Amino acid sequence: MKPIKIGVVRETKIPPDHRVALPPAQIIELKQQLPHVEVVVQPSPMRCFSDAEYLELGISMQEDLSDCDILIGVKEVDIPTLIPDKTYLFFAHVAKEQPYNRILILALLEKGIRMVDYEYLTDSYGVRLIAFGRWAGIVGAYNGLRGLGIHSNEYSLKPAHTCHDRQEMDAQLSKVELRNTRILLSGGGRVAQGAMETLGHLVIREVNPEEYSNNEFAEPVFCRIDPWHYVARRDGQQPFDQEHFFDYPEFYLSTSLKYLRKTDLYIAAHYWNPDSPRMFELDDLKSGVGAKKTMPIKVIADISCDINGSVPSTLRATTIAEPYYWFDPETGKELARGEASRHILMMTVDNLPGELPRDASQEFSNVLVSQIIPRLTGDDPENVIKRASITEAGELTEDYNYLDNYVKGR
Repeated sequence: MKPIKIGVVRETKIPPDHRVALPPAQIIELKQQLPHVEVVVQPSPMRCFSDAEYLELGISMQEDLSDCDILIGVKEVDIPTLIPDKTYLFFAHVAKEQPYNRILILALLEKGIRMVDYEYLTDSYGVRLIAFGRWAGIVGAYNGLRGLGIHSNEYSLKPAHTCHDRQEMDAQLSKVELRNTRILLSGGGRVAQGAMETLGHLVIREVNPEEYSNNEFAEPVFCRIDPWHYVARRDGQQPFDQEHFFDYPEFYLSTSLKYLRKTDLYIAAHYWNPDSPRMFELDDLKSGVGAKKTMPIKVIADISCDINGSVPSTLRATTIAEPYYWFDPETGKELARGEASRHILMMTVDNLPGELPRDASQEFSNVLVSQIIPRLTGDDPENVIKRASITEAGELTEDYNYLDNYVKGR
């Protein structure tokens, strides 16, 4: 087969992201699997795997990647460093017409780049093949539990990003003291399953939604809810049709308060469509009686992190270095300092997998090596790469023509 050269670019996003698409061991595996593929790595002082770890395995470091056919990263690549007429793989964040990245798609078109976006690498059924979602759930739930310790001042956990790997982070969970804490988790996809893995390390009983909403408990419990638990048709029509909800979310209203009014730690791990109802409204957090009675929530870990979205107290994204802020339910505003008796601790980090970059990178790259790069460098009968290619040869591809107005600034 024709030789192909792949370059692993350094991450330049600010704040820094320490993940890498191809760790050293996976590059060796790739070269054994595809002998016609050569891989070089751009040096980086920020990467979770050091340059020395690559060099120890005989992997070449190369600053100038202009002789590579394919360039692979994780986050958006700095526009001045984009090399014309190449194929790039990274999370571009342009296909949903993100205003802040319009300049990026313009550059991709101007430079004739074939942009393959990880987010749209799917099988013939539309199921994503590669993602970091599970790791967002794993770390997000941990951060929620760490926040609960900060709120109660009863235990202290190390920040996940200061742990060497997941094993060290999981060991921290033995310090968690829950008493009769009630934890609610919304969602059922990869993110929620990752959160469930973290909660599985606790001494805590899982109860079903009906038990959770109707009973009081003298022990710690947690509950996971799906869409049919937290929304209902406005016209009262039954039974719940999930496909209809996904297609017509505006026909639904939230029924989540019966769970949230029983909750100390809420972990939001569900996908949210802007046309869907919010889980709650800011007025639901205020002091009062009856329908407006204060929710007992102490900590919200909004893994999905839709600003002013499903969780309206998510006012901004926080950072790995500063993952929390205090929220005042009475004013609906962020506080410089909070009081545990009156305020909610919010966790809204939007790049959670970056807190355990070695583990997350390894799992991500396993899929990249086994399922994506072979299609990219050889046969692709299912058109996986084609479906994820947003731009090519200076034009939008057929599946992404809907971005034309976005590109033209209309």
